[in-house]
Amino acid sequence: MIRYLFVALIGISLHAHAQQSIKLGLNYPSTGRYKEQGIAQARGALMAIEEINAAGGVLGRPLELLTANTASKPGRAVGNVKDLAAQGVSMLFGGSSSAVAIAAGKEAANQNLIYFGTLTYANETTDEDGHRHMFRETYNAWMAAKALSAYLQKDLANKRVFYITADYSWGHSTESSLRMFTKTTDSVLHKGVLVPFPRPRQSDLETSLQAAADSGADVLMLIQFGDDMATALNLAYKMGLKDKMQIVVPNLTLGMAKSAGAGVLEGVIGAVPWCWKVPYQFDYPRGKTFVEEFSRRYNKYPSSSAASAYSIVYQFRDAVERTKSLNTDKLIAALENYSYVLLKDTQTWRDFDHQNLQSVYVVRGKQREEVLQDKYHEDYFDILLKVSGDQVAKTRPEWDDTRRLAGAPLELQ
Repeated sequence: MIRYLFVALIGISLHAHAQQSIKLGLNYPSTGRYKEQGIAQARGALMAIEEINAAGGVLGRPLELLTANTASKPGRAVGNVKDLAAQGVSMLFGGSSSAVAIAAGKEAANQNLIYFGTLTYANETTDEDGHRHMFRETYNAWMAAKALSAYLQKDLANKRVFYITADYSWGHSTESSLRMFTKTTDSVLHKGVLVPFPRPRQSDLETSLQAAADSGADVLMLIQFGDDMATALNLAYKMGLKDKMQIVVPNLTLGMAKSAGAGVLEGVIGAVPWCWKVPYQFDYPRGKTFVEEFSRRYNKYPSSSAASAYSIVYQFRDAVERTKSLNTDKLIAALENYSYVLLKDTQTWRDFDHQNLQSVYVVRGKQREEVLQDKYHEDYFDILLKVSGDQVAKTRPEWDDTRRLAGAPLELQ
């Protein structure tokens, strides 16, 4: 009888504890062509939650992570948001495809929940499709393109560029931004092809790469992501294109570098919002601690995907602590124009578009021998250039112009 009562009391206590938890909903791809980026997000989020709970939680309550697999499909992501909202999450986050993040963010607004975008690089996320419930933690295509152009501009003089672009929102906005900033808007001189998305066939990529080879261009802008980028880069390597053209992959991640392989990535230029070398090269103590603890847990370095999810959980925690509330309107107000330092230098959530203003890094793939000298064989990038966020982000007048062209209000709704 006493034992039964003791067990019952434990059950009641555990139930009360579960009831008191603050639930966060991670909407991420655990399968499909972007799964590596998605799994990294889950690891980063779990690490942040475990740290925060070990330190006493948020307002004295533990955080709890609920997850749902998008498989990088917008329709599925929308369904996930509805399900997670029904389970009582206090905020949502995730990405790895801009189409997914945009669709999921709009449904989050219907549920009156904040949606933090992780890997969503399309300009539209916080431009044409921006709304007050969407906050993008990472940089966007405009910022990456402007940083890359700062590095490439001198090398691109009098050279022809060929674009191979994923046929969806991120691909389109990345190509248009790159063409503008690199002065390659003449599509007759600087040709390009679109590759079907999602799930392009290998033959689609081979045909596109052959068109690039036949064009006689000097530079190949390979606007692909995840496993698609790795496949395309390996095909380019086998076709000998790396010996004929400078290859630029506008958005790189550690997972993509691993999928492509060290030898294949040699000399490839790209941009990242963060990589594990950043805290060491620029001496960011909190970033170093994150890298070392993540490595201890998972026997690998964290990618920008993991860093993004980790940072979002802490930003949510801090906003709740500042407001002493889980009210969405209060949290939005607390985030707007808020500046912080976490894994790198100062970052700011802008109020007018909810874009995270932050530094951008231009990187180049290291020689294979250098990569293999690293203990995890994951030292893929040399950091060539750091550009501050205020130098590369859209200005308010530029953002206003974009919204006017889209017929969208000049204030987030």
